[in-house]
Amino acid sequence: MFATACAVLLLGFPVAFTLGGVALAFAFLGLGLGIFDMRLLGGLASRYFGVMVNELLVAVPLFVFMGVMLERSKIAEALLDTMGFMFGRLRGGLGLSVIFVGMLLAASTGIVGATVVTMGLLSLPSMLKAGYDPKIACGTICAAGTLGQIIPPSIVLVLLGDILQGANTEAQLALGNFAPDPVSVIDLFAGAFLPGMMLVGLYMLWILLTGWLSPKSCPPVERAAGDTEALGLRALRVLVPPATLIILVLGSILFGVATPTEAAAIGCIGALLLAGRAVVNDERQAWPVYVAAGCMVALVPLVTTFDLRMQRDQVPLQDMVAAVVAGLCILAMLFGVAVSIGRVYRSGILTEVMQATVKISAMVFVILLGASVFSLVFRGLGGDEIVEDVLKSMPGGAFGAMLVVMALMFVMGFFLDFIEIVFVVVPIVGPVLLAMGLDPIWLGVMIAVNLQTSFLTPPFGFALFYLRGVAPPSVTTMDIYRGIIPFVIIQVVGLILIAAFPGLATYLPEVLFR
Repeated sequence: MFATACAVLLLGFPVAFTLGGVALAFAFLGLGLGIFDMRLLGGLASRYFGVMVNELLVAVPLFVFMGVMLERSKIAEALLDTMGFMFGRLRGGLGLSVIFVGMLLAASTGIVGATVVTMGLLSLPSMLKAGYDPKIACGTICAAGTLGQIIPPSIVLVLLGDILQGANTEAQLALGNFAPDPVSVIDLFAGAFLPGMMLVGLYMLWILLTGWLSPKSCPPVERAAGDTEALGLRALRVLVPPATLIILVLGSILFGVATPTEAAAIGCIGALLLAGRAVVNDERQAWPVYVAAGCMVALVPLVTTFDLRMQRDQVPLQDMVAAVVAGLCILAMLFGVAVSIGRVYRSGILTEVMQATVKISAMVFVILLGASVFSLVFRGLGGDEIVEDVLKSMPGGAFGAMLVVMALMFVMGFFLDFIEIVFVVVPIVGPVLLAMGLDPIWLGVMIAVNLQTSFLTPPFGFALFYLRGVAPPSVTTMDIYRGIIPFVIIQVVGLILIAAFPGLATYLPEVLFR
């Protein structure tokens, strides 16, 4: 059944319908052979209803909207230009700029394809014009674009966290623990933060080392004399708003102020405000956006410091004043959002963003529904028992089983997107690995970094094809392949470090939430 699904996928059929169709075909085959009970398919309704009422999954379209809005409103272009001016005079400075902006986009979009394409369109011509070796330019852009897999808040981590939560519960119940410690998406966000920053640091070290060893491959960029004067003001104007939004979204999640869904809603409002500011050239027209942004930031300490519930017999004066101030902030914020929506709509950006959000969200959830059918039939045919027996019989115990699963996911990452792998493979192997004593947060981070490495690895890595689609004809496919090899080695080193030192993934969740 699994081999047939992979073969049909390689023929080019849509993933969601392939998973569901192959599953139904094998369900009827199993019925004919007397080894499958069709009554199991009656559980699909409850599974689908569980998806519909899962509040956590609301974060998916919200984060998609936030990322696409920031991408289409030219904010990434302004970031790249500014960072290029700041670091361009260093050897490898443009490469450092690409990695830094890739990190910011990863923390705001989490969509690998969109990030690689955007970075390729904006930065590749600039790097080639500055005299960069095409191999280094292509490798840097692909590596920076895939950071969205691991740096929170990432769609990969949202979906992976939801699946691991159920897998951990199933594993603990099988071990006789009927009150397991919960594993949430917030835990996975915290666990992925340090490994993500570690990869960013390793990327930057490689660029600096390359600039030192081979100065001609990544030369400095000369600036005009007058550019330096306004650089500080320009950096503040361009960098502070998106950085504040990222800190607001990620910080509210990690410090328990908001759930991922609530933080994603904050991110949507912030992205709208940034886009509303970006589409006007006159600074005098930006005041509604600045007022709304200030009020949005002010609401966070108001909500966390004061009890704003009015359904009480006695409301202290300070809470009453805080509630009035919060109400005024909400009204001002709504006014700024309304102004921004009007501007973004008139510019044509809003329609594009809404359409892209619907398409990406529909793709994610249709694949989830197809994967639910596949998983149900796979288990009904006894596939989960076979997988458990195979993994438990591996030499090396939990380490050997983990190594086999990582290798399988790595190869599957050549042909399938992360969504299919997370929805199909993790529910099957997750409970077995967790029952063998592996930490769920560490396992989730390892899977995310492993898939990120797979998407970078020649000759089938998704990121390479995304860049090939927007690269000029002067850049060959072999330039892309050769340029990415050092970053793949860095990824493997990162995986080894996380495997050898699990505290890289588990330290921050323990400090923040235990």
